[in-house]
Amino acid sequence: MPSKTFAGLDDIEDLVNQDEVLIRQTSQPNFVRMRSHNPLKNKTERPISNTSLQSENNGLIQSNIPGTQSIYLKTWGCTHNSSDSEYMAGQLASYGYHITDACEMADLWLLNSCTVKNPAEDHFRNMVEKGHKMGKPVVVAGCVPQGAPRQEYIKGLSLIGVQQIDRVVEVVEETLKGNTVRLLGQKKVNSKKVGGASLSLPKIRRNPLIEIISINTGCLNACTYCKTKHARGELGSYPISEIVERAKQSFEEGVVEIWLTSEDTGAYGRDIGTSLPELLLHLVEVIPDGCMLRIGMTNPPYILEHLEKIATVLNHPRVYAFMHIPVQSGSDRTLYEMRREYTREDFCTVVDFLRSKVPGISIATDIICGFPTETEEDFEETMDLCNKYKFPSLFMNQFFARPGTPAARMPQINRQEIKKRTKKLSELFQSYEPYQHQLGKTQTVLVTEIAHDKIHYVGHNKYYEQVLVEKEEGLMGKMFQVKITETGKHYLRGKRVSPIISPTIVDSLPKGCVSGATNKAKVKKSTNVITPNGNRRNPVVVTVLILAIVFALFLKRFIFRDNNYLWTV
Repeated sequence: MPSKTFAGLDDIEDLVNQDEVLIRQTSQPNFVRMRSHNPLKNKTERPISNTSLQSENNGLIQSNIPGTQSIYLKTWGCTHNSSDSEYMAGQLASYGYHITDACEMADLWLLNSCTVKNPAEDHFRNMVEKGHKMGKPVVVAGCVPQGAPRQEYIKGLSLIGVQQIDRVVEVVEETLKGNTVRLLGQKKVNSKKVGGASLSLPKIRRNPLIEIISINTGCLNACTYCKTKHARGELGSYPISEIVERAKQSFEEGVVEIWLTSEDTGAYGRDIGTSLPELLLHLVEVIPDGCMLRIGMTNPPYILEHLEKIATVLNHPRVYAFMHIPVQSGSDRTLYEMRREYTREDFCTVVDFLRSKVPGISIATDIICGFPTETEEDFEETMDLCNKYKFPSLFMNQFFARPGTPAARMPQINRQEIKKRTKKLSELFQSYEPYQHQLGKTQTVLVTEIAHDKIHYVGHNKYYEQVLVEKEEGLMGKMFQVKITETGKHYLRGKRVSPIISPTIVDSLPKGCVSGATNKAKVKKSTNVITPNGNRRNPVVVTVLILAIVFALFLKRFIFRDNNYLWTV
């Protein structure tokens, strides 16, 4: 049993591995011997709140009934983070927790963070502080606690690492009891890092028509400005079979569009003896007619050797002819200082080849303005590159030094100069219209969202360009042809000119419903407890849980010792 000195430690993750849970309290805890998360491991001891169990003299357990509270879940960052949040929401809902958008009414806040940029982390920090002021128990997840768990503003909070999302129910349950849990370990098989939590876990899709599949975590680079590497670590890929099975299940639940995501999809499989093209060739075999696949961000080095196969896949009718390939700078000197492991010429080779082999392809890229060593000449090379290709989507980012990165230790450029360069690049981007050549054309679109104006649907054509169409009953989740009647800087507008094609004969799950339900009863239960309007949980569910707990008490064996109970499971 742990010694009393454990109660004063700030960073318990330094003492326990991924299969152990150790909960720290400010007061001396009681201990409960529990079965390890991995049944093949030895049992571990876990302290539990003094209020969770009482002595025989006091009678019943005085604690909130597990799985009946409401949880507010907020996400920052990339689609990988969005996928993680969908999985966490699905597990909590399957256990009976109520996922709500009403933060004021929630019993606990679960905040899934991003560490890419300072503004995202600042917003996350503000939400943590707001939760404290409102007296809410707060659990933090994502890249911030994984990459920097000792930060003062998350000290004393429960932490969920990026590869520990399958244990969110444990963490939430213990946090609601007043305990602190830190799970930051990596998932390994035979001492080798894997992609993460199982892809077969229950989830609640933010959009019931879109399935986000994380194909790998981490990357092979060591970019000097990147904090995400500290959190996601080295490359860990999921097996092709697991990814394909998740895709098949999604289509069986009415999904019409799949997004593949990771920190670098191009690096997929290099750790397990396969490649991105191999995965894509397996996936296109299971995509139904009328459904589409979108490939996520890939860095230039890892698709150079696969350009022919990538082009073949992008020409497939059920794959969007779209690639997001961040260049970050048009200067070889700056790329070297960033440790990007490619040259300007390498990037141009990728873009030129894909544009020649995949007619109409849409290529998006990223630029960092004001990297510490970037001179005015370096920036002009970036301007020249962007002017050469006139990317339809250009993500411009002012450089912010992230703590703990090599770039943070370099001499910094004046912030006014960084803003000046960003403004200059933005003016270049605004100077051209990327979609004028589409005017008057007839294109096939797949509708998956409602536009911000609430009077249009959002569809995407073969090139993943956004097409606005007037709302009509029965268009959501359907594919049809439109004639492009208007073009803008960031969109096309089309008028439907063909009958509707239904991609699947299965309706999508209701919004807020748990994916992976094996029968209608399970789906119905999940629908009862997951409502976006902030209503409380179904009283029938609460009653069933109370009866189950009472029944469980009759089955448990209690051993009285020193006025505390050891609960043997």
